[in-house]
Amino acid sequence: MSLRLQINLIIAAMLLAFAALLVGLQLKDTSRGVHEEIGGSNLVAIQVLSQVEATSREGGLSAMATFLQGLGRIRGNEIELFGEDGALLYRSPPPRYKAGRDAPQWYASLVAPPLKTREIALPHGRVVVRPDPSRAILDGWDDFVPLLVTLLVGVLLANGLAYWLVGRALHPFQQLAQGLRAIAQGEYATRLPRLKGREAGGLGEDFNGMAQSVQDGMLAREKARVATVALAENRELTQAIQTRIEEVRRQIARELHDDLGQQVTAIKSLGFAISHRAQGQDLRIAESARMVVQCADAMYESVHQMVSQLRPLALDRFGLADAVQDLVEQARTQHPGVHLQLQIEGALDAVDGELATAVYRIAQESLTNALRHSQAQQIALHVRVESQHVLVEVRDDGRGLHKDWEQTGHFGVIGMRERAESLNGTFVIEPQAAGGVRMRARLPLGVEMNVELDRG
Repeated sequence: MSLRLQINLIIAAMLLAFAALLVGLQLKDTSRGVHEEIGGSNLVAIQVLSQVEATSREGGLSAMATFLQGLGRIRGNEIELFGEDGALLYRSPPPRYKAGRDAPQWYASLVAPPLKTREIALPHGRVVVRPDPSRAILDGWDDFVPLLVTLLVGVLLANGLAYWLVGRALHPFQQLAQGLRAIAQGEYATRLPRLKGREAGGLGEDFNGMAQSVQDGMLAREKARVATVALAENRELTQAIQTRIEEVRRQIARELHDDLGQQVTAIKSLGFAISHRAQGQDLRIAESARMVVQCADAMYESVHQMVSQLRPLALDRFGLADAVQDLVEQARTQHPGVHLQLQIEGALDAVDGELATAVYRIAQESLTNALRHSQAQQIALHVRVESQHVLVEVRDDGRGLHKDWEQTGHFGVIGMRERAESLNGTFVIEPQAAGGVRMRARLPLGVEMNVELDRG
């Protein structure tokens, strides 16, 4: 049921209640008037008949009947004369006022007063006087019908006018409801015109503000969705690039180790052979051969370092834990004045694939940055396998971060962050309260990796 119809029904009920009140007052007033009229006329009739009682004593019942016939009908009373044997000698003639008409029985029963028949005893008979309110009731009915018609017509007209006025007053709210339905259907550009009325106008302005906020929110959500898709695509691209780079590094490292390493070893062996044969015969040849051996050793060491930088062989052959330990041992050898501490927690060897490469590269780059830039005396590398993540953390007690370190193009930090984010991980670098820098990367484990760790 609409609000307009509900309000109209309430108004109609109030109008009908008011009309019913008027009808009740009219009926009560008519009943009181009929009672007073009938009571008064009946009293007059009794008094008149009581005064003429002497007529019946002198002339008998015939003289009384003649008197009553001459008297005619008394309004509001019906008079009957009965003989001593009960025979009807006289009855009042029917009323000529509004003859042939009577009020409805239901109306008469509502307004008719209590009636009391009176008898006057005569020497040889009796006179019966009965109140007859039919004419007074008919007068009341004739007044009641126009009132009732007027009330009904007035109620209908007032209700129709109220229906029109309520519809006109609620029209702005119908526009508001249409606007809400449009918003619910996704038409976020919907706006309402200026609505009539103070309350409706305020609601219209609030609606337009809400619609603008919803539209802005949806646009922002769409932009966020596009940005999320672009970020996901960028992460996939970054991960694909990192994977391809690692494949190329692995291939180059293998070729350097297998081909160039063997050739350097062969050159070193030839140098030893030449030096051995020239020993005691040609000192210059022997010295040149030893220089060839030394150059071969230097080349082999360079190749070994290049292979370690490109792709640590321990990572493919022995697992992530040994590769990280080998990384720290190399750093200790190259930087004997720095105290390096390594802590590994959890089943690190269960981590493999791209995740293992990312963990190793982040640990490698973090150690390199700390050794190269921090001037630290102590560096701690902590690698922990958690239930859902792998944590890589490097702390140092060095000089900390420069104020403009983010603006000077630290590609190593950028690479670590991109590598972590490509795996849906996080990378944070921040100064420590006691001095130095902390670099922390948290990389999520895959579902299969979690299952393997749980089984382990």
